[in-house]
Amino acid sequence: MTLKPAVTAHKRIAEIGRADWDACARNPAYFENPFIHFDFLQSLEESGCAVERTGWGPRHLSVADEHGQTAAVMPLYIKSHSQGEYVFDHAWADAYERAGGRYYPKLLSAAPFSPVTGPRMLVRPDVEADEARAILLAGALQLCERYGASSLHVNFASPEEWEWLGGQGLAQRQGQQYHWRNGGYSTFEDFLAALSSGRRKTIRRERRDAQAAVEIVALTGAEITEAHWDAFYAFYMDTGSRKWGRPYLNRQVFSLLSQSMADRILLIMARRSGQWIAGALNLIGGDCLYGRNWGCLDEVPFLHFELCYYQAIEWAIDHGLARVEAGAQGQHKIARGYLPSPVHSAHFIADPALRKPVERFVEQERAALDHEMEWLADEYSPFRQSAYQTPLTPEPAP
Repeated sequence: MTLKPAVTAHKRIAEIGRADWDACARNPAYFENPFIHFDFLQSLEESGCAVERTGWGPRHLSVADEHGQTAAVMPLYIKSHSQGEYVFDHAWADAYERAGGRYYPKLLSAAPFSPVTGPRMLVRPDVEADEARAILLAGALQLCERYGASSLHVNFASPEEWEWLGGQGLAQRQGQQYHWRNGGYSTFEDFLAALSSGRRKTIRRERRDAQAAVEIVALTGAEITEAHWDAFYAFYMDTGSRKWGRPYLNRQVFSLLSQSMADRILLIMARRSGQWIAGALNLIGGDCLYGRNWGCLDEVPFLHFELCYYQAIEWAIDHGLARVEAGAQGQHKIARGYLPSPVHSAHFIADPALRKPVERFVEQERAALDHEMEWLADEYSPFRQSAYQTPLTPEPAP
């Protein structure tokens, strides 16, 4: 399959269209990652969450084959800030501007507001991947020059893509999350049996106390109504306002997601005395449950652990999923069975004067994080030594 060398930049994903985008995004090699699907990204644009006005200006790239059909795409945004990314480069921006430069705008390839690993260069299954990636990367770098952008960032790239981007000269950065992996468990009790006796007792007590205080309901597909979203949005706004000041998502986006990809949504809600008081939003992938947003109006001991961690594990076991990714940060997740896992990003800095310090920094940071993940897993793992082998190396590329 011959590809045209030209790359087209689009200011709306709708210009590419669902059929052409998903012909690339639904490559079976990607395990049906919902954060790269047309409907997810389109919902963020249509709702006004990921648009120019909010500092997320879409500049999605597409490559055509010899017949004019879309062969590869890349989600890409021109950013006027570093909010909602979860790969933190504020120190780079400060250093750049102290030296008299202008760090913004920058270009970012990512799933907005979602610290979720996935492919960023989406290639149709019948197209040679490396050739398509090379054209997309060249197009992104040309766009960087055209806009006078300081840098190009590819956040939460798949391990295979990360290695490839490193081979193209981009600086390879590594971060850390906490993921739960299914050890072939048939029930939640099977999972508990793999833990130390102390952790088993603690988790059982936390679950017992939380479940005694509220009624918990897991909803997906057509079970989720607008009334559920009204309640969840109230939780999201209250918790988000207290945690980071300005929540990124508006009420409309939840309705749009529900309309277009309800079968990909798992909403775990809690109510007390007939009133919804808390909820956790998850997206369902081909082999993974992704925990995304949580909110609560009343303080209930251990309810956060129950809705966000234990219910997610139980649902993943019941549905045969390989892992649960519970989002960014939080060493307290280790005690609940979520162990340190590497996540990856790649960075091109246009100015050579900043590029070299960034390259040195990420190299030192990788070494420190490798050591930290090993130490955390050895020191704090809740698993019996014989029950679990900690996977600290990058997972095979999906």
